[in-house]
Amino acid sequence: MSSSPPASPAPSAAVHTPDPDASAPDASRSPWRSLKYRSMRWWSVANFVSNAGTWMQLTVQNLLVLQITGSAAATGLSMSVQAAPALLMSIVGGAAVDRWPRKLTAAVSQALLGAIAFTTAVLVACGGLNLTVLMGLAAVTGVIATVDGPACALLGNDLVPPQDVPSAIGVGSLVHSAGRLAGAALGGVTVGFLGTAAAYAANGVSFLFVASVIPFLRPAHGAVRGAVAELPAPAGATVGEDMTVRQGLAFFMRRPRLVALAGITGISAVFGRNYNLTLVVLVTGPLAGSAGAFGTVSTVLAVGGIIGAVLGARLRKPSVRLVGTLAAAGGLLQVLAGLSPTFAVLLVLVLPMAVVESVSDTAGTTVLQTDPPAHLRGRVLGVWGSISTAWGLGGPPALGLLMELTGARGALIGGGLLIAGSIGGGFLLRGRRGTAPVLFRTDAPQPALGTAA
Repeated sequence: MSSSPPASPAPSAAVHTPDPDASAPDASRSPWRSLKYRSMRWWSVANFVSNAGTWMQLTVQNLLVLQITGSAAATGLSMSVQAAPALLMSIVGGAAVDRWPRKLTAAVSQALLGAIAFTTAVLVACGGLNLTVLMGLAAVTGVIATVDGPACALLGNDLVPPQDVPSAIGVGSLVHSAGRLAGAALGGVTVGFLGTAAAYAANGVSFLFVASVIPFLRPAHGAVRGAVAELPAPAGATVGEDMTVRQGLAFFMRRPRLVALAGITGISAVFGRNYNLTLVVLVTGPLAGSAGAFGTVSTVLAVGGIIGAVLGARLRKPSVRLVGTLAAAGGLLQVLAGLSPTFAVLLVLVLPMAVVESVSDTAGTTVLQTDPPAHLRGRVLGVWGSISTAWGLGGPPALGLLMELTGARGALIGGGLLIAGSIGGGFLLRGRRGTAPVLFRTDAPQPALGTAA
């Protein structure tokens, strides 16, 4: 983000005015319970518009790069340039989210992303977009995203009480899926009638819509927020000293629950979940299916993801143990998928694989966003952003190499056994140790939101 942090935190009383419509927390397990809060409803609408705009742009972005450069390698390079800041700067972006007023940070970052989309639209319309400018815009987008991602994620959590965060995350997943479908459809229509620049302009409008909604959002009664001005610094330290990048990294590394979550998610991301790579080879290779058959698999995966998001939204206090159990179950289902004798058997297995993955994602995201103290959550998400980017970039090549050595069936079976075995071994080791987790010491208040791993 191009703006520099203020010397001292801005007052946040206006940010934390309670939502007059917020009712006292109840024991509802409805997946839609987060939508009873007016601000959460508006935030969901805004996210749908934003996701639709983003996918309108993404439908034509790779084609645009190919038109400009004529190189598939340049297309991959532009994606890497945009992802690189997350690998290197996410922890800094998370620290900025902890230090700055959250609503202002999210609104400004959305406005800046909108400005980049409008700039790209103008350059495309005028024929002034070349490879150098394209890479520059991709890099700037990646830098802003290191702040925008955690700011918007935590802002959404502010709108509901802690026990309804899983519902908010599940609803967000559904909104993302709906926005993706709408955006892809609208993107083709928009480009066909108005041209490529119109897709970028529409995305710019979607960002500005989100920025215009943010000032009117109000936190729910009982929501835990990370306002710097409301949090006391540890003994002997000022608030500014308590907001360092190093402290966020130290908290993450000394919190066994978060380290375990990173290990579970990482091994699952590298050796499983890359189904667009493993299943397409299995379907078109050993199972002798067509590209259309893999399209059917993709549809079933999408349906399973939606079902899983609804089930995950019913959770109230998910734990790392639940995430690990679901990930191990997903690994075993992956083994069975690798052993599938026919395409029909594979389809039967794909649906529960997607459901388990989606529920596990919702549970893990909830733990990640609610376990740390409120004033450290941005930095914890920043550390997570760097880690997840690393395994996101390294996973496909590692899995591709495994497929070269063992084939699609071998990669699915071996990867699934590795996931289930590693998680099972971790559970056994922790049970034998029988010691309580060592918590990172801080004098700042720590809400008891996460459950034991």
